[in-house]
Amino acid sequence: MPEGGPAGGDGGDGGDVIFRVDEGLRTLVDFRYQKHFKAERGEKGRNKSQHGANAEDMIVRVPPGTIVIDDDTQEILADLTRHGQEVVVAKGGRGGRGNTRFATPNNPAPSISENGEEGQERWVVLELKVMADVGLVGFPSVGKSTLLSVVSGAKPKIGAYHFTTLTPNLGVVDVGDGRSFVMADLPGLIEGAHEGVGLGHDFLRHVERTRVILHVIDMAATEERDPFEDWLKINDELKLYNAKLEERPQMIAANKMDMPEAEGHLEEFKRRLAETGRDIPVFPISAYAKSGVQEPLYKVADMLETIPEMPVVEEIADISERKVYRLEAEEDEDFTIRRDNDVFVVESPSIEKLIKRTNFSTHESVMRFARILRKKGVDKALRDRGAKDGQTIRIGDFEFEFVEQE
Repeated sequence: MPEGGPAGGDGGDGGDVIFRVDEGLRTLVDFRYQKHFKAERGEKGRNKSQHGANAEDMIVRVPPGTIVIDDDTQEILADLTRHGQEVVVAKGGRGGRGNTRFATPNNPAPSISENGEEGQERWVVLELKVMADVGLVGFPSVGKSTLLSVVSGAKPKIGAYHFTTLTPNLGVVDVGDGRSFVMADLPGLIEGAHEGVGLGHDFLRHVERTRVILHVIDMAATEERDPFEDWLKINDELKLYNAKLEERPQMIAANKMDMPEAEGHLEEFKRRLAETGRDIPVFPISAYAKSGVQEPLYKVADMLETIPEMPVVEEIADISERKVYRLEAEEDEDFTIRRDNDVFVVESPSIEKLIKRTNFSTHESVMRFARILRKKGVDKALRDRGAKDGQTIRIGDFEFEFVEQE
């Protein structure tokens, strides 16, 4: 405003990208179709000292059990487990300052304003650990999917071949006495799973999130495997992946008891289990014939009442609740200078940030930028390194000409 002082308002801040847990979601399938999320820019500042509006945050809904990992550093940013829990994945940029901010008694109407900062940009990887009360574990084709379909409304794909279940199927089990719980039929396990063989890591990641492990064992040995050896191998894989899984409450469902020779195998199994000294309840069932399945359900419901709501997993602290202390360089020494042939390269995050915010279209802004560099000691440091009049100085994406002050 001529004769009236400065009147340029500040720009608004850009929106953050926030992940928020929605317990109504169960999968990450939506992210297969949309992979880019961008919050809006803040509004520009206006005359009459009007501040531009801050942009709305972008809320991205994710299911409970989602782990957010920075793709570049592999750092775990958040472990989202509770409904409504939030984490800021990418911060919006700060709005630039209008010329009202630079008014001084000596310069009441400055022609200086700043550009806004760029918002944060990053690639993240999302992993989902299914959160269920009971996880069905066992080798492929032992009857886990059949059992889930019998005791709940779930309709998993069932077949007499390996790796029927490639993704977890969840079903809500109504025990019949007013109690209910969520049961997950997890991908079939094979030896070497803890090293990622087969569906190993996918399987074991989900087991971590279950409160009770229900081993389903083919007691009829229809594939000529030893039922007890199967149980040992499964436990070994769980322990090798995460030692804490060995302490998780367990039950054993001895399936396919309607088949010949199953009774003999069950007696042998119980005898060898007793020799290990572990007190694990064994329930003879036939998921196919729907016999004996009610008793383990009651036992599971009783067990769930005695253990915590959340599974015992090592939760990652919310990134917003965590303070990180870093040793910072002194304000006047936060730059380094190196030579690239005849070009002097100044490297400094704070100066590069200042460049992005500086509006070089006005003489006053350019002079302010030069004053800040001089105050930081950049001019003197360049002179000490041998910079002469007319030599090129590179800072970030910009190149300047060194001018020796009279």
